[in-house]
Amino acid sequence: MPGSRRQGRDAGILTIELFLDMLSAERGAAANTLEAYRRDLTHFAAALTASGVTIEKARAEDLRAYVASLRDEGLAPASQARKLSSLRQLYRFLYLEGHRGDDPSASLAGPRRARALPRVLSVDDVDHLLSLARTKCDEPDLPQPEHLRRLRLWCLLELLYATGLRVSELVALPASAARQDTRFLMVRGKGDKERLVPLNDAAKSAMAAYQGARQAAGLAAARWLFPSFGESGHLTRQHFARDLKELAVAAGLRAEAVSPHVLRHAFASHLLQHGADLRAVQTLLGHADISTTQIYTHVLEDRLKNMVRDLHPLAES
Repeated sequence: MPGSRRQGRDAGILTIELFLDMLSAERGAAANTLEAYRRDLTHFAAALTASGVTIEKARAEDLRAYVASLRDEGLAPASQARKLSSLRQLYRFLYLEGHRGDDPSASLAGPRRARALPRVLSVDDVDHLLSLARTKCDEPDLPQPEHLRRLRLWCLLELLYATGLRVSELVALPASAARQDTRFLMVRGKGDKERLVPLNDAAKSAMAAYQGARQAAGLAAARWLFPSFGESGHLTRQHFARDLKELAVAAGLRAEAVSPHVLRHAFASHLLQHGADLRAVQTLLGHADISTTQIYTHVLEDRLKNMVRDLHPLAES
């Protein structure tokens, strides 16, 4: 590689790391978020270097050519939009910090894409899943490790459907979350922001049963509510997702239609269907912006149409 290109590549990496340091320190970005930005921006920097351009010197025309190349490669609109968002945030950072006198990403147009509606399980489907998870805990002659594993899954599902937590928030709950007098959970979410979410009786019962099994297994002193021997010290999202899909198949549901995130969507949609306020759901989900919660407005639209049909004095019978 010619020296100038190598220097440009190295300078680009340093610029990216400077931006990532800001995201980590000032916005509390999670490790997965930082890695996604690093991957997108490294791909962008490599494309620029191949054209003899650096991140610091790139013009709007260079950015447009890169975005066009993503489209020509057949990248999905959602992936194109994600990469474009990374570029915009990087160049806005460089402009605000005085590393550039302009923002070449300001005039870029993003790909048009329809916002997909979240997949949602019915109330009956969720009830069936929860009932099956509970019933499987009562099967006779279960070895202690298997009994604990089943109680853990039941507890995870009750907590997830009762609170709508992100799966990363759920698996990383501290052991203190299972206190007997717990009526609310204090959750540390995206951007290191804390929020309170209430617990229903079903979730508290599942936690109490699981906590009793943890104590019997000698795990009461563990730091995490769902401990494991992995690097993180707690159950991974992937492990929970696998256990949930096995339960879904046993319940007669399609494995690909059930995931922790789908249950989070079910929590939000079912609340709205039964009269909850969109702002309240936003708070419970931990969304910083109401626009994120508005993917559920189709639920509100159906509810409003039904209300007008049933309650308007001049509606046709």
